[in-house]
Amino acid sequence: MDFSFTPDQEALRDQILEFATRELTEGAIERDRGGVFPHDLWEKCGEMGLQGLPVPESHGGVGLDSLSTAIALEAFGYGCRDGGLAFAIGAHLLACVIPVWRHGSEELKERYLPGLSNGSLIAVNAITEPDSGSDAFAMKTRAVSVEGGFRIDGTKTFASNGPVADLAVVYAATDPDRGFLGGITAFLVEKGTPGFSVGQKFEKMGLRTAPLSELVFDDVFVPDDSVIGGVGGGGPIFNHSMEWERICLPAIHLGTMRHLLDRAVEQARTRKAFGQSIGKNQAISHRIADLKVRLEAARLLTYRSAERLETAGTVGLDASMTKLLVSESLVRSALDVVQIFGGYGYMDEYEVERILRDSIGSTIYSGTSEMQRNIIAGWLGL
Repeated sequence: MDFSFTPDQEALRDQILEFATRELTEGAIERDRGGVFPHDLWEKCGEMGLQGLPVPESHGGVGLDSLSTAIALEAFGYGCRDGGLAFAIGAHLLACVIPVWRHGSEELKERYLPGLSNGSLIAVNAITEPDSGSDAFAMKTRAVSVEGGFRIDGTKTFASNGPVADLAVVYAATDPDRGFLGGITAFLVEKGTPGFSVGQKFEKMGLRTAPLSELVFDDVFVPDDSVIGGVGGGGPIFNHSMEWERICLPAIHLGTMRHLLDRAVEQARTRKAFGQSIGKNQAISHRIADLKVRLEAARLLTYRSAERLETAGTVGLDASMTKLLVSESLVRSALDVVQIFGGYGYMDEYEVERILRDSIGSTIYSGTSEMQRNIIAGWLGL
């Protein structure tokens, strides 16, 4: 399968790489230390269209196909050294914008997609609950039908972008007896809606510039036209968004892995010990060879899966394989580069320790590695 870039894809990659390198790196250490979400940089990313890459131009997006979206996100991940910002944009685009674009009514698309795509709106996905974790559809949040709409009650947790979001994609049980298929509904709930509030905010090991919190729904009324994709359609909508997220978030990680490889090669060439560059030692050069192999294998699988988002009927298996391979490869590569840098790798000024901290989350969010293995095993009939 040939993934040679078209001239348009090359130009897009170069444009995003140049933008991210120029605009999104300065101050990343300080923002990470303070856990500061960079609103100004979010808006700059919106001006580049990063929050709406696959959204049609008619609705305010860039109009890219799925493979070009992955290529763009890899360039973004390579140039942007603020891992929290990169994750926040990925979560916004893939878990929130995708459901509105692919399943929302024309009225919802016209009302929200331009702002979601240009950075003037920030969205949060609200599905995980304190007692459900990876079992997302064992949710206790309920949406009860009333005249003119629904009333939502429940609490969500680990909501990425929650403290700064203007709009929430909320999943709630409308018919608990029907379970996954037909029992869950997706809603859009705006900030400021009575009864909707931000709960506990969390401090994290990594991705510190991507704010995380609980979301509380206390008798929140939402009108009928806030439903995404029809009552009872939430399960397939969530699965579809997870297919995009499990393929295109790893595309961002590819960029980080490429950055790690470049840093390791530079360090191996310039750092000297015992009278020669450390890259002359097989213990170092072999680690770097493994970095290259992981990157190329991960990229091939990611691009193949991204292309299949639009050409295959079912990509659940592809998405889980991609998410599993790329996230675990990212962690392994980050650990290797910290080791290559030695004591310097442990210091925050060299920034590889931050990449390691950020990378750990990749094996947890969007479904843990264990969940991905369960899904893959299920596809194999086990």
